[in-house]
Amino acid sequence: MVLLASCSKRPPPPDGVGAADASSTSAELAPEADAGSAPARPMNVVLLTIDSLRADMPWAGYPRPIAPRLTELHARSVAYTRAYATSSFTSKSVAGLLTGRLPSELARTGSFFTKYLDPKDFLCTTLGAEGIPCVGGHAHAYFGKGQSGFEHGFGTWRLVPNIPFDYQTDPYVTSDKLTPLAMEMLTDVARTTEASSRPFFAWFHYMDPHDEYKPHPGQPTFGTRARDLYDGEVLFTDTWVGKLLDFIESQPWATRTAIVVTADHGEAFGEHDMTRHAHELWEELVHVPMFFVVPGAAPRTIDTPRAHLDLVPTFAELLGAKVEGRRGKSLVSELYGAPAEPRDVLLDLPEDDYNERRRGLVHGTWKLVARGSDVRFSLFDLEADPKESEDLFWKRRDVAEDMRQRYREASKALDAKEPRGGIPRKDAGARR
Repeated sequence: MVLLASCSKRPPPPDGVGAADASSTSAELAPEADAGSAPARPMNVVLLTIDSLRADMPWAGYPRPIAPRLTELHARSVAYTRAYATSSFTSKSVAGLLTGRLPSELARTGSFFTKYLDPKDFLCTTLGAEGIPCVGGHAHAYFGKGQSGFEHGFGTWRLVPNIPFDYQTDPYVTSDKLTPLAMEMLTDVARTTEASSRPFFAWFHYMDPHDEYKPHPGQPTFGTRARDLYDGEVLFTDTWVGKLLDFIESQPWATRTAIVVTADHGEAFGEHDMTRHAHELWEELVHVPMFFVVPGAAPRTIDTPRAHLDLVPTFAELLGAKVEGRRGKSLVSELYGAPAEPRDVLLDLPEDDYNERRRGLVHGTWKLVARGSDVRFSLFDLEADPKESEDLFWKRRDVAEDMRQRYREASKALDAKEPRGGIPRKDAGARR
């Protein structure tokens, strides 16, 4: 959330994670399934999202040991190295994650802090109709009931208490409060589903890596620059996520529970002369971690581009539910060893009172970005130029025309909706 501003074998475990640690996983709690097969029975899904978590974490080669617990979890996961958030800030990206549709396709307001209006768009509305409970715990006032609409379909929805709505930033420390709340909520929902043998869906969103970047006494420090302080926030969050993981693994229902970790978007630290997030679709903003620890699924990495739009159908299949009319495709067969077939990824940043419209298309190692109402395009070769420093749209016309045609075909299939109201554009400057 900005508040203004092909497959490969699993690499060796990271330093500090021995072979025994790396193999003592939720994946070994159920027999390994045949390649491409679905799990033998529905399972619980626990989704952990971390606000502003960049893709360049220790498991991806970042040198600082800022996330030891997540690194250990990643070592025993099915991990997507090229996962994409739907958009570049929370109010647009989380909507895609919870609905399996692009934010432009959803009934919504036109304000920066977008409110989503139709409960039928959301996965948990469908799950609730099938008797599968959803619980959510959060740590920012935008997630409060009636603010975002993200709560549509959730039977239990709670916030860490005493968090005012700050339009400018996130000055609060909350991971140490969210983890105990999550433990309590998981205990309650597991108790209600135990007798019926139905699965549950739980989602917890950690906020601390979002700016402001606060120091945390008693833990290592890395310096005084923004990235240094951010790294400290990641380490603090990792500690409390680790406590939640320990709790989950101690529960009798752990053997039938999938754990999914991702971020709503990334964070910029000077790349393209930008800090924080929103506004654009640069890789540092939309390329995010995404990995799964699923009973019966052997650890591996998948390098094929995938999107948050794939999560709703994936969750539904793991939970034993059916969803229709979603853009993404279930990843379950890939989690159990099936080949990850190439397909394009579409990115979507709708216009609102603070953002000009951006859309993007990732095809293999190529990325096309459309600005405004498709009035200007940029093209990047992510393999040769991962930092997107050279726009090749006019230099590689052969690729540019193919990418633009792919983009046009994808756009034709997009059922875009106009937003309803919003803060007048003349007032947007007050929110910067």
